[in-house]
Amino acid sequence: MPADYNGTWKMISNENFENYMMALGIDFPTRKVAKLLMPQKIIQQDGDNFTVRTLSTFRNYHVEFKVGEEFDEDTKGLDNRKCKGNCSTWGGGRLVWLKKKCGSENPGKWPHTSWKLELHCEDQVCKQVFKKI
Repeated sequence: MPADYNGTWKMISNENFENYMMALGIDFPTRKVAKLLMPQKIIQQDGDNFTVRTLSTFRNYHVEFKVGEEFDEDTKGLDNRKCKGNCSTWGGGRLVWLKKKCGSENPGKWPHTSWKLELHCEDQVCKQVFKKI
């Protein structure tokens, strides 16, 4: 049985985010605003189907996917990337999300009691932690 991620999650830490955004090629003004934000994630889960909404004072964003199926992700309004994603596996209470752009993979891991994202681009790693509220 998969973990239940339904609910609202508040960001509690965001380590090395600006360097990660620089590696993605995000412009200076957007980086300065984005690093000040502490967004909330609202996750709606129905078995292996997910809708994730990211809410902040700057911009809102949403993505829908099914575990095990590749999906298109368009970050229009955030950093304007077009990516292919795949939340490929359940295991050990984690959901592994691989995001691909230009042949690179950016893994993120979602544990059950808190949501920890580990974002990779080139040699930069950003670690974000969310707690369920």
